[in-house]
Amino acid sequence: MTWWLRGALAILLCSASAFAAAAPVTVGSKNFTEGVLLGEIATGAARDAGVEVRHRRQLGGTRILWRALLEGSIDAYAEYTGTLADELLQMPGADMAALHAALAREGLAMSAPLGFDNSYALGMQRTHAQALGIRALSDLRDHPDLRFGLSNEFMSRADGWPGLQAAYGLPQRPDGLDHDLAYRALANGAIDATDLYRTDAEIPAYDLVVLEDDRAFFPSYAAVFLYRVDLSERAPAFVETLQSLEGRIDAATMRRLNARVKLDRESEAAVAADWLGVDAPDAGGRTARIWQRTGEHLALVGISLSAALLVALPLGILAARRPRLGQGVLALTGVLQTLPSLAVFVFMIPLFGIGAGPAIAALFLYSLLPIVRNTHAGLTGIPRELRETAAAIGLPPGTRLLRVELPLALRTILAGIKTAAVINVGTATLGALIGAGGYGQPILTGIRLDDLGLILEGAVPAALLALAVQGMFELAERQLTPRGLRLSARP
Repeated sequence: MTWWLRGALAILLCSASAFAAAAPVTVGSKNFTEGVLLGEIATGAARDAGVEVRHRRQLGGTRILWRALLEGSIDAYAEYTGTLADELLQMPGADMAALHAALAREGLAMSAPLGFDNSYALGMQRTHAQALGIRALSDLRDHPDLRFGLSNEFMSRADGWPGLQAAYGLPQRPDGLDHDLAYRALANGAIDATDLYRTDAEIPAYDLVVLEDDRAFFPSYAAVFLYRVDLSERAPAFVETLQSLEGRIDAATMRRLNARVKLDRESEAAVAADWLGVDAPDAGGRTARIWQRTGEHLALVGISLSAALLVALPLGILAARRPRLGQGVLALTGVLQTLPSLAVFVFMIPLFGIGAGPAIAALFLYSLLPIVRNTHAGLTGIPRELRETAAAIGLPPGTRLLRVELPLALRTILAGIKTAAVINVGTATLGALIGAGGYGQPILTGIRLDDLGLILEGAVPAALLALAVQGMFELAERQLTPRGLRLSARP
């Protein structure tokens, strides 16, 4: 069994490498508008300086980007000094010199500050806060019934809710929400308070009040770029480009750029290009984008399903031939199926890096159970008299398997493969969270920008592809099932 798994992992690695050719410099960005915008600014400025660079957008939260940078899956991304000191390096209160020294020990470097501070804050609707007499964070202690909806990352960060709650003695029990969804919940009254970034465009748009941090809990969050030290040799012009952005973006400018994306529905690439004074890249029309995402999605599903077939079919046959061992195989594949999808995607990042690799590996694992179980069920469900007849006429075991048992079990096996393929089509949309592309990319962007059209641009083709895959396998089942079995199946 070990050599099968090793072979499958080798196939996944080779396939992922072929799927996404590496660029000389890779910029990553977090899954929020400002992070994407800063990534586009760095990418556009570098291209204007003649550097070959690509931008891997919306790769997730802080920890995913940090790990990707350490492992070389990306070369640079926008970060904030408070997050770097408190959350990543565990050096609260460290000055810039200490941060530079700590980063150097990790093989990383930091650009000069870009010119704005994007500190965390808590906010409420202005009229609601005034009615309750809430002006500062310490006032929240007297209102234990307030409904807090905080972004999921803020809920677990040392410089987020755990530290804030301890510093102010807050009694509330918040719920975790996506950052952009929390704004909408605040606007419609579903929650009373949420965490903000001070440069968010929604603060003036929704007429929110930013509560005073009267105990100075939140540190400074100066925006910077983190990058790998080896870029100084591989792409010195890119490092010079990052340094050239020093002090050029103040808080008002960043808030205005965010508003053009979030409120005016302009693309991040176009807004960044306009600010840089360069030509915006051609984003292509909706049809071109759908075709591109279709190719990426089919690659994710096709490669993972092909690798799963190479492993799952032999495992299913082994489980049918060796009942005791088979129980262990079925139990193991069953456990893999119960693991949360997003956790498996993230867990694969250290093994395969950012992008298609971890997504394909996760989809491969999720494909095993339906194929293994149906192969086992199909083979063990063959009537005993048929197996005994095949053995009585002297057919060798291999011939019995290929000529008798597998054809008889084919319909059940194909049903398992069909189930795995349809599940993969849906689950592959999560790959966009780690830079794998596919239909999940417009869905993720649409949720972030509250753009129903973008959500449907990913959701509708994904649903149609799932229906097409199901129909294709049903047709294959009719064509591949022996004629005698098709006749016997008719009512």
